[in-house]
Amino acid sequence: MITSTQNSKVRLVRVLMGRRKERQQNQAFVIEGVRLTEEALVSHWMPQFVLFSDQLSERGHELLAGFTDQGVDVEEVAPHLMESMAGTRSPQGILAVLPLRNLPLPGKLDFVLVADQVRDPGNLGTILRTAAAAGVQAVILTPGTTDAFAPKVVRSGMGAHFRLPVIEMTWEQLHAAHEFGELHGIPFYLADAGGEKDCWSLNWRSPVGIIVGGEADGAGDQAHRLAAGRVNIPMPGKMESLNAAAATSVLLFEVVRQRSS
Repeated sequence: MITSTQNSKVRLVRVLMGRRKERQQNQAFVIEGVRLTEEALVSHWMPQFVLFSDQLSERGHELLAGFTDQGVDVEEVAPHLMESMAGTRSPQGILAVLPLRNLPLPGKLDFVLVADQVRDPGNLGTILRTAAAAGVQAVILTPGTTDAFAPKVVRSGMGAHFRLPVIEMTWEQLHAAHEFGELHGIPFYLADAGGEKDCWSLNWRSPVGIIVGGEADGAGDQAHRLAAGRVNIPMPGKMESLNAAAATSVLLFEVVRQRSS
């Protein structure tokens, strides 16, 4: 059993729970809880190691057996260490360090989401979860958007990271992909409360990309340049706008509704 705060695994977890720079340097991130570790196992995204404590449930112990069968390093830690490492107030007694990796893109893209300058981790995690549920094929993150593998984003994503390609791109890369590469021929529409088109009247059955801007300042100039048009969500109530995650949900599932009808 690990009991020391100076243990190399404990120290690595704490580093990875911090800044994006550390996750990039170590090419790893942390997941917590039974649900996310189950998702990792089912998705064959094998951890570098798994740590658990005596707080772990019977369901969690079944997970440990699954990881052990796959040759993953599994080790018990003292409860106080688990609590000190965890990013939640009531840890479930299990966390894992996973390698960073990008899921492959499908052969032909026709449903893409761009998150531009979305800085709130909870919002980005919810956006990823919604995108995975709606069948989005890839989410592209532009500069200024928070790290997709930050602990709060991963928790809010609820397993979306294991199903959905999440790709960081500079605007130069994104414009090049749109002009010559895998995004060629896909029109992008920018979610904007002042947009000239409403989301119910637009035809979403053809290949499409949706751009959602951040909570404070919205999308940047580069997003406006990429967009073929701006789309609004009609709101009969007296609110000016929805937050980024709520707006994304409405737009993505309007695409789903139209394509399934």
